[in-house]
Amino acid sequence: MVQSRPARFPAVRLALILIAFSLAACAGGKVTPTTGSYKVGAPYQIKNVWYYPQENPNYDETGLASWYGEQFHGRRTANGEAFDMDLVTAAHKTLPMPTLVRITNLENGRSIVARVNDRGPFVAGRIIDLSRKGAELLGFRTQGTAPVRVTYLGRAPLDPRAPAQDLYATPRGQESIQAAPVAAVSSAALSTPAGVREAPPAPVLRGTTSPLPPVPQAAPRPAAPAAAIGEVVTVPVPARRAVYVQAGAFTSVENAYRLKARLNPVGQTSVAPAQIDGESLFRVRIGPFTNVSDADAMLARVLQLGLQGAKIVVD
Repeated sequence: MVQSRPARFPAVRLALILIAFSLAACAGGKVTPTTGSYKVGAPYQIKNVWYYPQENPNYDETGLASWYGEQFHGRRTANGEAFDMDLVTAAHKTLPMPTLVRITNLENGRSIVARVNDRGPFVAGRIIDLSRKGAELLGFRTQGTAPVRVTYLGRAPLDPRAPAQDLYATPRGQESIQAAPVAAVSSAALSTPAGVREAPPAPVLRGTTSPLPPVPQAAPRPAAPAAAIGEVVTVPVPARRAVYVQAGAFTSVENAYRLKARLNPVGQTSVAPAQIDGESLFRVRIGPFTNVSDADAMLARVLQLGLQGAKIVVD
């Protein structure tokens, strides 16, 4: 009697099965949740552009959002979690991970809290990349992009499965420290020291065709909401919005007008003053544009001039 040998499993067949599992995951299969690590990260370079991750609790920016889904479903994110396009997550170039941000669609007022756990988007003119689910909740999955406001809320729990009531808890090791006692302080005017002259008034800039408009009041930062991740709320948004290419922002008005003169041949350029985090800035902007494709085209032209800090903003 001849004993039968156990059938060998061809390597090719095994490879095909592994590929099939991979394709199933990319097609929207269930992803096993994994816990990543808290990460700020070192500076990195993508397509000749340097990015500098950092803690930024005052982050509050407007711009264009995009989304990503099937192609990355099941892959590891930048902080080691598994990307699930059916969860409300987001990718950002520099914010720590995982971080909670509030994202508001400035077209329809729909607003959600999302968990930043990845890096991107590495497309000029985009400030955040949402998961497919996030784009659906904000109402821009079909059109692909939307003008948004992104506001930092705080660190997120490391476990992506943490219950909603834990989302706004102070992370362990980050408990608040009591302030030092403050004593009363008296003050009195000082006389001008001998030999000191009063500074002359600042010179009027030559070549400016119109005075600067008044500095607009910054929109108040949204308070940290009690909503859970992915819970849609509706907030008021400006009735009119404009999309600009911002080529630079300066503390010196002279430098702002110098760049404006350089960009005048490129497009309609203006200098807009603003108060940001208590600092007076003069923003050099081209526009406004009525659609995203025109803004993208202008941004590409400005970047070709070597102004790597240029970006798309929404006012």
